[in-house]
Amino acid sequence: MTDILEHQLLKSLKSHFGYDSFRGQQQTIIENVLNKKDTLVIMPTGGGKSICFQLPATIFNGLTLVISPLIALMKDQVDGLNANGIKAAFYNSSQQSSEQQHIIEQVLNKELKLLYVAPESLSGLENILKESQISCVAIDEAHCISSWGHDFRPSYQQLGFLKQQLPNTPIIALTATADKATRQDIVDQLKIPNADQYISSFDRKNIELEVRPADGRAKQIIRFIEKNPGESGIVYCLSRKNTEQIAKKLNENGINADAYHAGLSFDDRSRVQEDFIYDKTQVVCATVAFGMGIDKSNVRWVIHHNMPKNIEGYYQEIGRAGRDGLEAKALLFHSYADVIQLQKFAQGASNEAVQMAKLDRMKQFSEATTCRRKILLSYFGELLGDNCGNCDVCKNPPKFFDGTVLAQKILSTIYRINQTEAIGTIIDILRGANNANILDKQLNGVKTYGIGKDTSWNHWQHYIIQLINQGVCEIAFHKNNALQLTDFSHKVLFDGQKVFVTTPVEFKKESKATAVKTKEKRTATNSLFERLRKLRYKISLEENIPAYLIFSDATLKEMEKLRPMSESEFLTISGVGQRKMEVYGDEFIAEIMDFMGSKIKKTKKTDTHLITYDLYKKGLSIEEISEQRQLKTPTIYSHIAKLYSDGKDINIYDFISKSDVEAIHQAKIELDSPNSLKAYYDYYNEQMDYFKIRLALSVIEKEAI
Repeated sequence: MTDILEHQLLKSLKSHFGYDSFRGQQQTIIENVLNKKDTLVIMPTGGGKSICFQLPATIFNGLTLVISPLIALMKDQVDGLNANGIKAAFYNSSQQSSEQQHIIEQVLNKELKLLYVAPESLSGLENILKESQISCVAIDEAHCISSWGHDFRPSYQQLGFLKQQLPNTPIIALTATADKATRQDIVDQLKIPNADQYISSFDRKNIELEVRPADGRAKQIIRFIEKNPGESGIVYCLSRKNTEQIAKKLNENGINADAYHAGLSFDDRSRVQEDFIYDKTQVVCATVAFGMGIDKSNVRWVIHHNMPKNIEGYYQEIGRAGRDGLEAKALLFHSYADVIQLQKFAQGASNEAVQMAKLDRMKQFSEATTCRRKILLSYFGELLGDNCGNCDVCKNPPKFFDGTVLAQKILSTIYRINQTEAIGTIIDILRGANNANILDKQLNGVKTYGIGKDTSWNHWQHYIIQLINQGVCEIAFHKNNALQLTDFSHKVLFDGQKVFVTTPVEFKKESKATAVKTKEKRTATNSLFERLRKLRYKISLEENIPAYLIFSDATLKEMEKLRPMSESEFLTISGVGQRKMEVYGDEFIAEIMDFMGSKIKKTKKTDTHLITYDLYKKGLSIEEISEQRQLKTPTIYSHIAKLYSDGKDINIYDFISKSDVEAIHQAKIELDSPNSLKAYYDYYNEQMDYFKIRLALSVIEKEAI
């Protein structure tokens, strides 16, 4: 790759996306695509997959066509691209035919850089599926093409025709989760057998992994959220009923939550999703369909109320937390009732054996007594040398003890009732319960009845699950989940074979005083961050775009740390590109300066716009000042606007015509004095530059037009 092209890539990266350098394999992948080579990208959620085709799209002459599975995903990505100054649109069945025709005309006129489309809607784009129009095809969520994958969609299997119709156009297929079999299936079905494959590390180090027993999970979820006040999160549930029950309990406890499932109308699902994306709803309790491809970067935690059916699904769902790289948490509740339910779901499926095997791996992960991240990564073929230090097993290693006597009590009970009862009944016998089930079956007469009454129900469950994992006993799923003895049971009962089990982990409720203290500390520490977050939320409501599309939490954190108080300083923040500097820079800098108060005088010796003024008075043009100061011309124009507003001797009409000022004045009247520059920009169909809008407003304000 030439130095010129590399410079162009870095320039586009900063200008459009606000980043100074590429992450991981991004640059290599982008170069491969620009060299028109077919490419398969396996990169974790939040790893920066989208930039791998969005940045080349800014350089290619023609259109980049993006195949995407969900309408919500398309809208989210298109909003983000337009916010970054990249012309993009989506085409799908939710649009009127006139709107669809307008989009096709935009493509024919080369007015768009990216167009998102669902596979079902490709037939409507037949007239533009030509190499004279299409420079690149990106297939997002590519695992959907494979029946080996965890989210198979038949509509994806038609996509092989794209390579036949556009043989010289590079295809880039991307997904966060694909094992070896799925990867092979993707390249085969897309007819790109020679695609260069880039498999990034699956390790999301910023996500803390934790698994807990499922007893009292609703109360545990409430306590967890109370310890993370104000932070966005998702609770994944196995059934519609669960989503509604948990959402109701959260609301009853003062937590702003909503339910999302397939039983809701399209409008209700859209509303729930939008309220979450726009930070109007803190928590969504959802079935697994929720969140696919939603690039909400400030989700701080994901809870699994029920165990997922496979590791791919679990990995993808926890990947929706911490996409901005900041600390995030993934909490999974595990119960054998969930395992049994998922096994029932898998029975009779065309790929039942595959589903059962994947469920078994998920169960092994949930019941692990070694580093969970090692297990998770090894599933995807990635080996982790050292323990991660950021999972519950690493942070609180299990303590083993000799549980032989406990095991013998359990096995003896199973034997004495002829191996006919499930886990719950075995525990009730051991604890001497007097419920209807025990009395009706006269199980209170079993010799082991009541011998374990000093051990809690949850602890007995913990021990039995470990015996099942070790093969000391087993579940007969075809006999109403009855516990059965194994060959190993005899050795424990009669041959002196030892059994070692772990001590159950207790989850203590945090005192209210501690919770309040934690909240106060968090609020005090993040006071500037909170002010920036409120400003971001205000702007998001004014512009009707999600807050995280303005700036991510990570970008706000960097602003809090570095406290930029000039445009040049603001541009150094990761996530701030030229477009966002022009649109939002003034308001965020003003907020930071207001927060700093009198400290500014001590820390700022020279205001950057005054340097521009000195050069202007020397007779330098805007372009000459821009070159000498190594700042963008829009930044210099913003200095001119401020200098004029501050009463400096500026001949403002050298830079903007009176007709443009009148046009902005008219827009101000019709829009009823909007607060954002973007409102004016949209009013004139993106045909008037931001710097002109800024200059015109400074004239209107100064001259009280």
